[in-house]
Amino acid sequence: MGLGSRMEIADRFATYVGELTKVIGHADREGPLRDYCSGLLATEGRRSVEPMAAVTAPARVSAQHQKLLHFVANAAWSDELMLAKVRELVVPSMTRHGPIEAWIIDDTSFPKKGRHSVGVHHQYCGQLGKQANCQVAVTLSIANHHATLPIAYRLYLPREWINDTSRRAKAHVPRAITFKTKPQIALEEIRAALLAGIAPGVVLMDASYGSNSVLRQAITGLGLCYVAAIVSTVKVRPVRKDNPKPPRVSVEALALSLPKHAWRTITWREGTNEQLQSRFARVRVRVAPIRGEARFAEETLLIEWPKGEAAPTKFWLATVDRNMSFRGLVDTAKLRWRIERDYHDLKQEIGLGHYEGRGWRGFHHHGTLSIAAYGFLISERERIPPSAPHSAARIEKSAVPSGYRPRGAPDPAATPRSQLDRHDPSPVGCRDCNDPSSMPVLHPSLSAEPATEFMMQ
Repeated sequence: MGLGSRMEIADRFATYVGELTKVIGHADREGPLRDYCSGLLATEGRRSVEPMAAVTAPARVSAQHQKLLHFVANAAWSDELMLAKVRELVVPSMTRHGPIEAWIIDDTSFPKKGRHSVGVHHQYCGQLGKQANCQVAVTLSIANHHATLPIAYRLYLPREWINDTSRRAKAHVPRAITFKTKPQIALEEIRAALLAGIAPGVVLMDASYGSNSVLRQAITGLGLCYVAAIVSTVKVRPVRKDNPKPPRVSVEALALSLPKHAWRTITWREGTNEQLQSRFARVRVRVAPIRGEARFAEETLLIEWPKGEAAPTKFWLATVDRNMSFRGLVDTAKLRWRIERDYHDLKQEIGLGHYEGRGWRGFHHHGTLSIAAYGFLISERERIPPSAPHSAARIEKSAVPSGYRPRGAPDPAATPRSQLDRHDPSPVGCRDCNDPSSMPVLHPSLSAEPATEFMMQ
């Protein structure tokens, strides 16, 4: 890509950040906002505050470190206003090829050591696939078949943190924060999105959220439809004209009882190397818990049973239009894959999980700024023609300067020298301890700081 294209990207980035500065309050935050977002996009390797300071201001790393740290950990700007501005700037690019189709509920985890980082607790860590010490953030994203953007990001605070006054105080957790389950946090994010007037979409969720019947009913009560993954043990009654109240049965048992002709092989989209397809069946059912069965209306049960598998592997409950085509229903359910790509890119390309501070405000500010930087990346990707390779939207990373040494790291120059005899040191060049001569102070020459460059590879 030529210099002209690189300068055009830099100009678009400057315009993008210029719009973001309208919601951060003080004008003196404009520089740290620009540099923090630049650092997230352009720093190679770990994108915690200090390496980003080394990349964005190599001639004054210490001062830049303090500025960025204050901006992310202490400055009292609003995460909600910033995310709203990002949404305002990015959605037009997202919807260039089609409207918003889905809202995706999910959470993402960050493995941590120690116990002092806000919200860290021994809990299920999706990144590791097991119970581990980690933080978990609940997110709501808007999506279509071309792009996905997180629009809400909130830390889940376990009961152990809510009830620990000392740890709350050290992490500066606001007094108004009370215990809420992850589904409750997700529901709050959905309500806020509706109040903000965001174009509604089908709510998609994995089984950890979709199996929660209270959440599903609340979503229906808000006038939204959903395609919710559920666990195989959820009890339902199949809807039958000849039997108004058939026996309760698990969705897995129902799937195993279906005749062969109920299953269809459906292709829902093109994968990287081949078309993605599997076997599916759909059945009209009513959810039938032990208590309160009458509350549940008729809905569609979607089942996936891949060829070669001994039993069905996935189940969804859907309240979308029952006249939606079979392929359309499968395609909608599978659209949730986009959130997995989002988390991958946010962590690998942006450094979402690289924040090293311990406080509530810093955790959320870093997440918000990561989403802001990612929003610019989405806008740039959407400029690429559909026929071009999507990977062409990567931004070239900058390594930290060769002379950069993190605080607290040993000086690599201070290595043992075998030619020196510590037992009988030479007196040459020694100064009397009583001679209080002043030591010279070395001032490194300051070089001009290069502007951060972006290159789309």
